[in-house]
Amino acid sequence: MDATPEAASASPPASPLISPLTSPLTSPPLPHASSALLASLAPLLHAWLPRQRWFAGKGRPVTGFALVSATELLPLTGSPGLLHLLVRAQQPSASPQGPGAPPPADCYQLFLGVRRSLPPALAPALIGRVQEGLLAGYTVYEGLADPKLAGLLLERLRVPGTLGSLRFDKAPDALPPAGLTARPLDAEQSNSSLVYGNSYILKIFRRIHPGANPDLELPLALTHERCVRVPAPVAWFEGANPEDLFEPFTLGLLQPFLDGAQDGWQRALDSLSVGWEFAPEARELGQVVAEVHTALAAALPTLTLGRPQVAVVADRMTESLETAAQAVPALLPYAPGLRSAFDAVRKLGGAGPVVTAQRIHGDLHLGQTLHGRDGEWSVIDFEGEPAKPITERRHPQPVLRDVAGMLRSFDYAARMSRPWNPEWADRCRAAFCEGYAAASGTDPRELPVLLRAYETDKAVYEVLYEARHRPSWLPVPMAAVRRLANFPSTEAR
Repeated sequence: MDATPEAASASPPASPLISPLTSPLTSPPLPHASSALLASLAPLLHAWLPRQRWFAGKGRPVTGFALVSATELLPLTGSPGLLHLLVRAQQPSASPQGPGAPPPADCYQLFLGVRRSLPPALAPALIGRVQEGLLAGYTVYEGLADPKLAGLLLERLRVPGTLGSLRFDKAPDALPPAGLTARPLDAEQSNSSLVYGNSYILKIFRRIHPGANPDLELPLALTHERCVRVPAPVAWFEGANPEDLFEPFTLGLLQPFLDGAQDGWQRALDSLSVGWEFAPEARELGQVVAEVHTALAAALPTLTLGRPQVAVVADRMTESLETAAQAVPALLPYAPGLRSAFDAVRKLGGAGPVVTAQRIHGDLHLGQTLHGRDGEWSVIDFEGEPAKPITERRHPQPVLRDVAGMLRSFDYAARMSRPWNPEWADRCRAAFCEGYAAASGTDPRELPVLLRAYETDKAVYEVLYEARHRPSWLPVPMAAVRRLANFPSTEAR
């Protein structure tokens, strides 16, 4: 959980490497950006939006839409046209709201292709045919699936400037080649990605929050510190926030595509399937993560956590446990043992400052790493947990949260092996910590109380996630829960 000391409860200042929208954009608004445009599209969006992998409000009906912005990237009178929308989807709250409180409304980024008729090759991208209103008679589809429209987006990124409420920017001296063929990245994720010519990858954020997205902010800061372990941002685009021009929406990020690289999760599974030792690579990975942490501490503010701040960390972990136990009754027998890990953290603060908090990855696991053809590891996807507000994701936290996430990932991989291979996980966990200590000068195992608490908190989160989304995987984190709660088990550990 986040360390949010009372003295620094506001989120840290934005990286100076990201310049805010300091004045209103002067481009004229889209003439169709009105309730009439939204009314024309709403029947299609009602049916299509909740089916998308990245839609966060599944299980709750969409009661309405509100238009935040609309920009014609290609005129709608052309064939095709391309419409960029930021739309708030209004839904009943999953938790009780105060009297008079407006319903929750997550903001989503949409790229809508518009044609009179859809070519057969784009049939899977169909959203629907508009029946009435401004776009009556037109066919609307997922624009990112159209190579022509995806190519246009790259051209916009090659030339910095503004268009409507959008602003395009790029790193100094960066200029991707024109005409690269675009293809969607076929992977299950909470955003959308386009690969251009196997040279660049564009991540398009779907659920939008005000303020600098850490997936742009942190790689820019790491590039400034000359850290080569993270692909450097090449170009990006933002949208004006009508409620606060100093907190724009981060909409997309272009980075080098590491063609031929293998993600750490698959590489670990391959090692288990063929029986080759992964501990040396885990050690290298520990060194890489430590290098990233060291660079982030140099680039962005850090905090020292004392007793009140550590108590906040423990309280939030305890609250998460209680919430998860209510939702997943299988946790209840282990709750006292798990809670003891958080109680031990509260006692740490009695002797004064406990640990340093800094910017971290925030959602680190093997799937957030890449092993390149050159044999080097890279760390990717600094967005943090997408379900949390960006302000919360940008708080400094102890690096042990990232370490615990990786240790849990080794356990997950070992559980995928048949038979289960706990010794493989033990060797990888130890090697990772050894590599981290070699690069940082601090062995995570020297802070066992905090490390146990963060690993316990992560396992509780995993139980809740698996119960909701992948029930067949629930035994994986439950095995860790038994171990971390010091509960007798018939298994090896």
